[in-house]
Amino acid sequence: MKELIELIAKALVDHPDQVRVTEQVKENTIVYQLSVAPDDMGKVIGKQGRVAKALRTVVGSAAVKADKRVVVEIV
Repeated sequence: MKELIELIAKALVDHPDQVRVTEQVKENTIVYQLSVAPDDMGKVIGKQGRVAKALRTVVGSAAVKADKRVVVEIV
């Protein structure tokens, strides 16, 4: 799951070397924190949050197979 988030984020940004994803496990929930360069923040969030919502949807769909609840936070 972490690799999927990194792959999508690196394809969106101008500075792929500054993409970082950290993982925190809490009971049945996994929280992924995505951080990117300040210049790339708008590209990851998108207009009215559409790109961020799409990223969360894709990751959520992949998490269904693992039977886990996944949260993606953009830091």
